[in-house]
Formats: sequence, structure tokens, C-alpha cells
Amino acid sequence: MDDHDKGLAHDLDTLGRRRVLLGAAGLAATTALAAWGCGGSDSGSSSSSSGSSSSSGSSSSSASTSAGTCAVTAEETEGPYPSDGSNTINGTVSNALALTGIVRSDIRTSFGTMSGTAAGVPTTLTLTVVNANDSCADLSGYAVYVWHCDRDGEYSLYGATDQNYLRGVQETDASGVATFTTIFPACYSGRMPHIHIEVYRSITTATSYTNKLKTTQLAFPTDVCTTVYTTATGYSASVTNFAQISFATDNVFSDGTSTEMATVTGNVTDGYAVSLQVGISV
Repeated sequence: MDDHDKGLAHDLDTLGRRRVLLGAAGLAATTALAAWGCGGSDSGSSSSSSGSSSSSGSSSSSASTSAGTCAVTAEETEGPYPSDGSNTINGTVSNALALTGIVRSDIRTSFGTMSGTAAGVPTTLTLTVVNANDSCADLSGYAVYVWHCDRDGEYSLYGATDQNYLRGVQETDASGVATFTTIFPACYSGRMPHIHIEVYRSITTATSYTNKLKTTQLAFPTDVCTTVYTTATGYSASVTNFAQISFATDNVFSDGTSTEMATVTGNVTDGYAVSLQVGISV
């Protein structure tokens, strides 16, 4: 039997020792404070120059108002393309979480029986999962599933039917941090740019949407999006789509992004670092 047929249990057996070593190492956390965007219905502070950008800010519902105080990250729809067992493709249940290889940090390539690499501006995504009911204590040993569209605005397994890239699961380390290597997503028609996030209690439970603890979406500052879409290769369709949408008209973010707005640094040439604190109630 090929490795890709063995399911998540095989991943756990293969990666178990590595997870133990990582947990013992006590990797340093990257605390991701929520930040305001600078367009649509949101306002805040951000800056960009020569393709570089750094964004941070606050709102009336700050994700972190003081040391040891943070908000529960907003609950959002998983959208139409989760592949977490909650929907079907051509009458067949689609569940990427059941595939061997889904537990990985670099999600730019397809895995298992599929092959291909998503082109786009390199992006490092850092998510810090904390307990909003316990002074923002870091939650280690949890699992985070992320997925998002490619540079053309397509989701793997759905629009890009021959790919399963830009999907992956990571276990949070001793500091509650899960890190992914990916690309900057496109802006497709009708939505502000975003990344989907599901949080699970552990790697072993991250096999079906029925076990998830949190579903949310990460938002991007508008100045960063403008820089990427107007200067990076391959994002030309996003320019028009982005001009036709705002946070005020987006059907997910129109009620505010104070707990979902990422902090972003970097530039088109060297890539971006995107971070967010995800607060859950446990």
C-alpha cells in the first residue's frame, strides 16, 4: 500500500518523535496582535514603501488590550471549499484531513498522488493559539488546519481539481505557535483576501470538521494587498477584483476585523511574514 493511502495515523507515527523533540525544545512564541486595515469600513495605521510594508493598530474591540487580556477570535464561516469532510465534490465527500501528508508546514506543493507547486509571493504564516479564558495562556499540542486560494484565485481540489496544495495541518509547539510556508493569496471576485483557519484540540482529532473548536478567517491590511497585486508577477486579475470589494461590502468581514486582522511585514522581493493571535475559549 502506498503511503498516501495510510491516513493520518501513519502521519502521527512518522512524526511523533519529531513533535516530542519540538515540544521539548520550547520554541519561542511570536505573539500576533490583531491590527486594523486601512480601507473599506476599517481604518487604522499601516505603511508601505518600495514594496515593503508593516501594519499594526487597534480598535474599540482590541484582540489584546493589556498584558494577559485578549479577545476570543471571531467565529466565521468555513466557506464553500474547506475539504474537511463537511461537503462533497461531485457527490463524494472531500476530506483532505484524512490524507497522509496533510500534516506539514510547507503547503506550497501538492502531496500524495498529486503533484504541482503554487506560484506566488513567498509568505510565512505564524499563528499563535491562546486561551482567552486563561490570561491568554499559550495552547500547546493543539492543531491548526489552514487553506486558501492560489495566485489565480482558485482553491485546490475544487477549481484546481488536480491539486491539493495550499492546505495543511500543524501542531502548535510549546509556545502555542503553528507556522506555515505558503504564498500570498489572490483576491477573487466578491471577497477580500483571506486565509481560512480551523483549530482542533490535537493532531489526532484534526481528521474531520466535526471535531473542530474554532473556525475563523485571517484578513490582510489593504496597503499590503495593493502592493502585492500591483507589483508582483501573476496577480493581475486581483487588481480588478480588489478594486471592486471592501471590508464594508465583504460578506464575512463587514462586521469588523479587530480579532482577525494580521500583522504583516516584508516586501514582494523577499516575501512576507504574516502573523495572527487566535484566541479560543477552553
